[in-house]
Amino acid sequence: MTQIYDRVAVIGLGLIASSMIHAMRRAGLAGTITGYDASPAHMQMAAEDGLCDQLAGSAAEAAEGADLVALCVPVGAMGQVAEEIAGHLKAGATVTDVGSVKRAVVDAVAPHLPPDVTFIPGHPMAGTEFSGPRAGFAELFDGRWCLLLPPEGCDPGALGKLRALWTAMGATVEEMDPDHHDLVCAVISHAPHLIAYTMVGVADDLRRVTDSEVIKFSAAGFRDFTRIAASDPTMWRDVFLNNKDATLEILGRFTEELFALQRAIRTGDGDMLHDYFTRTRAIRKGIIEAGQDTAAPDFGRSTRRPGE
Repeated sequence: MTQIYDRVAVIGLGLIASSMIHAMRRAGLAGTITGYDASPAHMQMAAEDGLCDQLAGSAAEAAEGADLVALCVPVGAMGQVAEEIAGHLKAGATVTDVGSVKRAVVDAVAPHLPPDVTFIPGHPMAGTEFSGPRAGFAELFDGRWCLLLPPEGCDPGALGKLRALWTAMGATVEEMDPDHHDLVCAVISHAPHLIAYTMVGVADDLRRVTDSEVIKFSAAGFRDFTRIAASDPTMWRDVFLNNKDATLEILGRFTEELFALQRAIRTGDGDMLHDYFTRTRAIRKGIIEAGQDTAAPDFGRSTRRPGE
């Protein structure tokens, strides 16, 4: 694979960042990778593991001279980091991010960046419930989507290079408008995470009553909720606070659907329940046919590597 960027700075060294670093190294896409994280523990792990070619003492130092700067911090910290690095970016550099909310990131980051720097927001649609520098692996983006949200009049050369980077890291790239992105993600990610957090919270209350039977006898449905609810709390706090309108809209629709199902159960309307479950089952089939999951049975006994 051909090198795409000479110098890459990765600010924030969590799951996505460390996976990007492994994927770039796997394909030889970057000459030098410099990393920085505000957490001393993360910096120590990165140093011990040789995660980056260089570790910087600050976000500004990491961004100095970089051709590509990837902001991999929680959404709520994006604006502060952009302000810190703004005066240290070289002319012609590209800045991107990996946040799962986009309108708030655009509003927080773009005003700080100089006019000779190209900002292309991004969102790799991949992840696990694990976090930190040791959670990443090169295959995380293989066969997954990465959404790019170039602003109007975006430099085509800069956009082409960033598309090429994500493609070479294994992802399929598509472009999208920030507001539409936030609504889509509220449906497929943000609201489901909130529902998972709620279900696990309710079950935790029940566990106190049933002497741990909720955990002892958990089958796949609840177990999958716990996997989602184990995701990084700081990241998800910021997601909900910064994608409030879209998430509340989808939760409102969810509540209406839930009331309809309650009514069907209460009145014994089996036909409604069967038709509803048949329709939702077809969505699962579509996800498998799109290559975003496998139909192979997995009852928690497969030998998956950590972070997978």
